[in-house]
Amino acid sequence: MVITFLNDIPPHAMHDTSFLSTQLTTKSSSENEAGLSILTVIGQALTPYIVSQVVEGLGEVFEATSIHFHPLHNKLGDGVVVVKGRLSENAGVQKTASVPALLPSLITTLSARYHVDLGIQDTQPSLNEPGLLVMDMDSTLIDIECIDEIAKLAGVGEQVAAVTEQAMRGEIAFNDSLNHRVACLDGVPEHQLQQIRDSLPIMPGVQLLIAILKQHNWKLAIASGGFTYFANHLKARLNLDEAVSNTLVIEQGILTGEVSGEIVNAEVKARTVKALAERWEIPSNQTVAMGDGANDLVMMAESALGVACHGKPVVNEKADVAIRLGSLHCLLYFLS
Repeated sequence: MVITFLNDIPPHAMHDTSFLSTQLTTKSSSENEAGLSILTVIGQALTPYIVSQVVEGLGEVFEATSIHFHPLHNKLGDGVVVVKGRLSENAGVQKTASVPALLPSLITTLSARYHVDLGIQDTQPSLNEPGLLVMDMDSTLIDIECIDEIAKLAGVGEQVAAVTEQAMRGEIAFNDSLNHRVACLDGVPEHQLQQIRDSLPIMPGVQLLIAILKQHNWKLAIASGGFTYFANHLKARLNLDEAVSNTLVIEQGILTGEVSGEIVNAEVKARTVKALAERWEIPSNQTVAMGDGANDLVMMAESALGVACHGKPVVNEKADVAIRLGSLHCLLYFLS
């Protein structure tokens, strides 16, 4: 048993980051026995103590049966341990009225307490098979909300940022929030957008994530409630395969305060995942969606794996897995 193995570790080794390397083997997570779930523990300084505390902390809902390293353990700067086991009926994964949803709250608590990223999955897309990753743009692929930055230059920053925050928490309909915020940008000169576009801050780990997925023949796309002015630029800059976003109306170099065409909201993002998978003949079990806001949840549900990236609390809770602390390349550890 995993608990027995961890309890048998000598006291002097419990905080030794190298001890696990002498005790565990590395094997593919795809070798998953029927009916077992996969717990992934990610940290830059994993020790037997941390792993044991996480496993014990989940004991009420997760019975561990085996433990090994992820194939990418220590290859990208992170320790990654995979624990296989069985979820109990108390896990709340069905979220019925009679079953308490313990798992999300336990993962949130343990992640914060031991400074690790955690995720429990029943199945995992395979890194070694062609797949599709669809990413949100603002506050996911890049470390800003573009509309908020435009608003700051236009002198309406606080007003627009407040609406953005409400929309990302799911407190206001996205279409209404977008129209309201874009209307505030009426009269902004296009050169201010260019100023923002030319200095977009890429999230840590993005380029590593993209490079490795490209090496394994994955398709990569943006599905964003943001704007083509920035999304198309990032598509070219990062060598992505597709970008779907909203188009700001610009007349004679000035924003009109409107968008043209269908608004890219939560439902359009979800349709984008399905359409791109069909276009590139990617099986549905090889699709991944990543985002941070409530309007990303529908496309996460459409995908085989939904990943919250430094997301709002509601997104972390409802996504299949959440990257709370690490860089975006940590998504790779949730693939087999």
